[in-house]
Amino acid sequence: MLSGFATTWILGIKSLLLHPLRSLLTVLGIFIGVASVIWLLAIGEGISVKAQEQIAGLGAENIIIRSIKPPSEATEGARGLVPYGVTRLDYETMVETIPTVTRALPIREITRQFRYGARFLDGRLVGCTPEYAEVTQLVIDRGRFISSSDIASRKNYCVLAAATAERLFPFEDPLGRSIKVERDPYVVIGVLKPRAASAGVGGSFAAQDFSKDVYIPITTLWFRIGDRVLTFGTGTFNGEIVELSQVTLRVNHVDNVMDTSEIVKNTLREKHKLEDYSITVPLELLEQAKNTRMMFILFLGMIAAISLIVGGIGIMNIMLATVTERTREIGIRRALGARRADITRQFLAETIVLSVLGGLTGIAGGLICAPIIELGRNALEAVVPEMMADVPGVIRTMSPRIVPMSIPLAFCISVVVGVVFGLYPAMRAARMNPIEALRHT
Repeated sequence: MLSGFATTWILGIKSLLLHPLRSLLTVLGIFIGVASVIWLLAIGEGISVKAQEQIAGLGAENIIIRSIKPPSEATEGARGLVPYGVTRLDYETMVETIPTVTRALPIREITRQFRYGARFLDGRLVGCTPEYAEVTQLVIDRGRFISSSDIASRKNYCVLAAATAERLFPFEDPLGRSIKVERDPYVVIGVLKPRAASAGVGGSFAAQDFSKDVYIPITTLWFRIGDRVLTFGTGTFNGEIVELSQVTLRVNHVDNVMDTSEIVKNTLREKHKLEDYSITVPLELLEQAKNTRMMFILFLGMIAAISLIVGGIGIMNIMLATVTERTREIGIRRALGARRADITRQFLAETIVLSVLGGLTGIAGGLICAPIIELGRNALEAVVPEMMADVPGVIRTMSPRIVPMSIPLAFCISVVVGVVFGLYPAMRAARMNPIEALRHT
């Protein structure tokens, strides 16, 4: 039995070697199918992981409340500047009345021009507290960040983002020197390391660029600038009254985040009749991202499976042609005593060899996904940097991640496809009438 089994496989391999180019093209179809399954799932997983990392970077235990300017229809008929957004009273109420909130981070952001000597830069002035650096993952390069004593004393101190320091102090050490924000001087006490921009998350949390920031104590901003901000341009005038641009609440436990977010919504809903705030819950977005990941992987897997089916059709086509070419050989084998089962096994052995070989080479091709993607991305950035700059950051910085289950899954599917699509040609060969087969020329 073992000898007959081994003979069947040897005959099958020899038959395939008689037509190497045909066999190679058939293997190529399965190779493309298996490799595409692994590649597409790896790319989908890489994008999903990157997106989840960005959401997780906001903090799974955080609730982020942003001030949003209400639509013009909502303030129609009002005179002068209409205050909007989160207030200091909202901030104090949430801190004092919600027991699950362990920390609250108030933030005020204003667009301003920064000057040092003859050099200037338009950027973002951020009034914040010492916790801001930890929450936004800012890292000090030189000096220090804002301290609690700076907040209490309303010091005219500032910390510069890396690009801001490079622009205003290209040849000098900025520490200890003063920059001008409008007419007020601020002493530089620290310089940050470069911080990549964060991608927009959710419908209401826009992307943030930290490269042109200047950070000062929020109490200093309230004292020096206040809540009323006026901007004059050429023939234009803009103004707003905003107390806080953002409040980030830290909840004591991740299990309490969703309940706390409902309390926050109810608290703000009572005091804000205008649509002048938005609430972003990273934990909620993270759960949505995980669900989207499963749908994404399933969808990409189905697309990749089509390639395997096409490869299977190629196997069937080749084997049907092979059966026709080898009709006389089949007749001779049947005349010498070969059973239908023997003929079926031989042709099935050939299709299995093709599908297994295609599956193994496809796995090898799938495992080199990451370096090939990286090489292609570097080439595109060198050739068409403008086009690559417009590509979303989550895709531009994404690294493919091989889904472990995709390797055995793709291989098993390739073998099954080979057997299923090779079964009909094998059965057709086995059903041939030996006498008619011997007459075939």
